[in-house]
Amino acid sequence: MTPDFPVRRLRRLRRTPALRRLVAEARIGVDDLIAPLFVREGIEGPVPIPSMLGQSQHTIDSLVIEAKRLVSLGVPGLILFGVPTQKDATGTEAYSRDGIVQRALRALRTAVGDQLVLMADLCLDEYTDHGHCGVLGPGGEVLNDQTIELYGRIALAQAEAGADIVAPSGMMDGQVAAIRGALDGDGHHQVAILAYASKYASALYGPFRDAVDVTIAGGGDRRAYQQDPHNRREALLEITQDLAEGADMIMVKPAMTSLDVLSEARRIVDVPLAAYHVSGEYAMVQAAAAAGWIDGPSVALEQLVALKRAGADFILTYFAAAVAEQLGG
Repeated sequence: MTPDFPVRRLRRLRRTPALRRLVAEARIGVDDLIAPLFVREGIEGPVPIPSMLGQSQHTIDSLVIEAKRLVSLGVPGLILFGVPTQKDATGTEAYSRDGIVQRALRALRTAVGDQLVLMADLCLDEYTDHGHCGVLGPGGEVLNDQTIELYGRIALAQAEAGADIVAPSGMMDGQVAAIRGALDGDGHHQVAILAYASKYASALYGPFRDAVDVTIAGGGDRRAYQQDPHNRREALLEITQDLAEGADMIMVKPAMTSLDVLSEARRIVDVPLAAYHVSGEYAMVQAAAAAGWIDGPSVALEQLVALKRAGADFILTYFAAAVAEQLGG
């Protein structure tokens, strides 16, 4: 009989569920999950999003109900996206004191106190009539410096409404520094910044744009300011720059197609690292599961575990509530 040594018999430690749990290197728990939620003006009740099965545009009242459910499941936080009834060239409702996200933040803070971390996406695209993430110049180009001045105003409005964390997603140069300066200059030193530092111009955002009623003018795209999916080193430069400007946390987006960036970011940064499991990634799993082709809950959990294995500290995912229930949260 051939002895078991020096050959390692790795299968020994895979034999039972208890053994597999004992030696698991990456674990996903309820504390790792952040739920993206949509709040919309001018609706009487939650409106299902057809391209994102199981997700809805909320009223403020239904948003509060969902937030309380997240608390009961042990989910530690949510990130909020707004859908206003009025849009204009400069996204005025994004920084209005009475904008939909600001009103929702106040209602959430009253309802759940500090039981949830309240994050707010900080951008203009949901609020502009042209669908871009900034102010446009005469030729239709996004003007960087005019845009980040408005980002500072959005940050102040969100901070005053009760946001714990603001999350700039527009991919403008210098946006983190502008936001940090605006917050600190107005006494909001405790409000943190989660920077969408590595955000690729991805085809996986389509369902999200349905969810926030965004159409980019003239059939355009955002490749002039979001990162080129061909580039890895550029993503790491963006991460380094955002940290130098004062970001407290870093995000990589989209998640599953950026595992190399996520892993390398984990190696080079010591701040909390987030991955955004985006709408298209969610929608593909849900659609395949609805067709009976895959076990949806198992695939969702497998993908989130992969993000933890690659180095994410926490994950923004539309599966947050479902996975929390699955894990017994």
